[in-house]
Amino acid sequence: MSWTAILDLAGGLCLLLGAFMCLAGAIGLVRFPDTLSRLHAATKPQTLGLILVLVGLALTIRTWAAVTTLVFVGATQFFTSPVTAQLVGRSAYRHGNVRGDLLIIDELSDALARRDEEGDASP
Repeated sequence: MSWTAILDLAGGLCLLLGAFMCLAGAIGLVRFPDTLSRLHAATKPQTLGLILVLVGLALTIRTWAAVTTLVFVGATQFFTSPVTAQLVGRSAYRHGNVRGDLLIIDELSDALARRDEEGDASP
């Protein structure tokens, strides 16, 4: 078996696994009950799925121009997705769109209570 066939096989496997992770994230996005759970489904498996798809494409295409573009796309997704999820989660929490009975540890309520006790008006 040649190296090209092995790389094509590995690329195809990464593409399939990435597509499955994106599908699992989409199903979780529809089925989970509250905003924080949906954020988890929208960020964790989607990011891993996209990274796997990009790796699969890089293994299949194998040109420097394509690989550098795919690395840029992956890095952008990898750094922006958690920040976006953090901001959306905090906003949902402050607007009461979070089910408290599903939270195991609620560190944000403690931080907000301390802020209110100290009289600090910053968000």
